[in-house]
Amino acid sequence: MKIETDIIEKLKQAFTPDYLDVRNESFMHNVPEGAESHFKVVVVSEQFSGQRLIQRHRAVNTTLADELAGEVHALAIHTYSPAEWQEQIQAPDSPACRGGGRN
Repeated sequence: MKIETDIIEKLKQAFTPDYLDVRNESFMHNVPEGAESHFKVVVVSEQFSGQRLIQRHRAVNTTLADELAGEVHALAIHTYSPAEWQEQIQAPDSPACRGGGRN
């Protein structure tokens, strides 16, 4: 859970989120038990107000550059301003894994 903890702390520091959800979705993929390689993050922050989606994703990718250069193989990013989140209230579900032969 070290990588997950690091992701949470870095996103909190960088974005001071109104809402943050970090999910280790590695169990949905063909990876060893206990892996920390596939994550989904939902970040709701005032910093995203007025920003285009690409700017938001770049900011998250930059914040998590060390993790993405290391153990993290996949990162699903969902970013919202507080006003957008009020309309959304929930991020989309992640799709099922299509590779690796895991059922």
